[in-house]
Amino acid sequence: MTVVAVLSMKGGVGKTTASLGLASAAWHRKLRTLVIDLDPQANATMSLDIRSAPFTSNDVLSDARPGVAVDAVLDSGWGENVKVIAAERSLENRSVELGRNSAQRLRTALATAPRHYDLVVIDCPPSLGELTRNALTAANQAIVVTEPTMYSVRGAAEALEAVDIVRNTTNPTLRTTALVINRYRPEDRDHRLHLSELHRAHGELVFAKPLADCQGIPHAQRAGAPLHSWNSPGSREAADTFDDLLEFILPPPPPEQPMINIRRFFT
Repeated sequence: MTVVAVLSMKGGVGKTTASLGLASAAWHRKLRTLVIDLDPQANATMSLDIRSAPFTSNDVLSDARPGVAVDAVLDSGWGENVKVIAAERSLENRSVELGRNSAQRLRTALATAPRHYDLVVIDCPPSLGELTRNALTAANQAIVVTEPTMYSVRGAAEALEAVDIVRNTTNPTLRTTALVINRYRPEDRDHRLHLSELHRAHGELVFAKPLADCQGIPHAQRAGAPLHSWNSPGSREAADTFDDLLEFILPPPPPEQPMINIRRFFT
């Protein structure tokens, strides 16, 4: 069971791109996948081709009874293997702490639901408020997304610190899996400089393959289609990166058991 929260310090750095890219890689492998949209902008919801939702993540957090999240699960436009808990604008009202155990409402509402999926991806809002704390409390992995800009080192450090706070308070099983660099242009001297700074600051946490600046990604998102179904050189390169990222976060398959020669016990 892999439940990964995808977070960032600010909007526009590609957090939803990473969430959808992982879901697309899982779609390509025919894995059972659930995407939980906790961003009031609902970009992941729209890109998964959800037109309307009778129950949303806002309702899930409002109710928060054990297992109630199952009632909000919808089929996505990507096919039967990819399910969604949609977002809506009123989620903004849940960005502040609301009473005791406020950060544990999503985990309670999900209950055993993640066991029915190979991958659960939680798309966080572009802040470190109560919605993101709920996501991190429900997850067992965290992926931080940033860009190679002058503010990226500080922003990444603050996001990683937020993960540490949740690990030390509400979710001791949480671990930071990767720091993903988005919209990297290797010909840009500043991008190379800031990527080196991120490597110096965070070492092996920096995912080995930065995501290139690719027009195929927003095109696929606007079409409500998986990136892996989009046929262009840039989108194929990005899809390969997400395949590697998915492989990185999923647990390794169990070792094959040796075949037992039953005949030798009776001869």
